[in-house]
Amino acid sequence: MHCICAAAFGLLAAACTVAPAQNQWPEITYKHRPPLRFDVGQVVIDKRYSEPLAPPNVEHLIPVPPAALAGQWARDRLVAAGSVGRLVYTIQDASVVETPLDTKSGIEGLFTVDQSERYEAHLAVQVHLEDIPGLARASVTAEAERWVTVPEDATLNEREATWFALSEALMNDLDVELERALYQYMAAHILN
Repeated sequence: MHCICAAAFGLLAAACTVAPAQNQWPEITYKHRPPLRFDVGQVVIDKRYSEPLAPPNVEHLIPVPPAALAGQWARDRLVAAGSVGRLVYTIQDASVVETPLDTKSGIEGLFTVDQSERYEAHLAVQVHLEDIPGLARASVTAEAERWVTVPEDATLNEREATWFALSEALMNDLDVELERALYQYMAAHILN
C-alpha cells in the first residue's frame, strides 16, 4: 500500500511542475514616428529576402526577426498621399548569422564564462519611386549592421532577449538612416 501511495504522490508531484516562463515580447511599431507622406498612389512592400532556415543563419529563430520589423516600419511610416505612381519598398537583406567563438577548456574553462557565439545582423532596404512599374524615377538604399555576443551559460530566454534587443536596435538604426536618405534624395516627392 505504501508503494502505491508513494508512486501516486510521485506522479502527482511530476504533474505539478511548472515549465520555465517564456519571454513575452512587446510589440514594436513606428507609429510614434511621423509618417512619410509620398506623392504616389500606392506603397508596395516587397520582401525580396528569403531566410535560409539553416545554420549559420538564425533570423528565423528570433522572436521578432529583422524582416518583420522592416515590414512593420514601412506599414507604419510610408503613406501614399497622391494619386499616380507607386513607392516600392524592397527588403533586400535581413540576415542574422551565428559564429561560434573559441572558449577556454580544461581547468581554466571550468572557472571561466566565455562569450560563446557572435551574432551579426544586417538589414538592407531599397526604396524607389516609379511612375511606370519597373521604371524608377528616384531610388534610395539604406543599410544597418549590428553585432552582439552571448555567454556560454546563457539560457534560451536570455539568448532570445539578446536577439530581440539586437533586432530592435538594428531596425532603429535603419529608421534613422532611411529617413535621412529619403529626405536627402526624395524630398521633392514627400508631402510633409
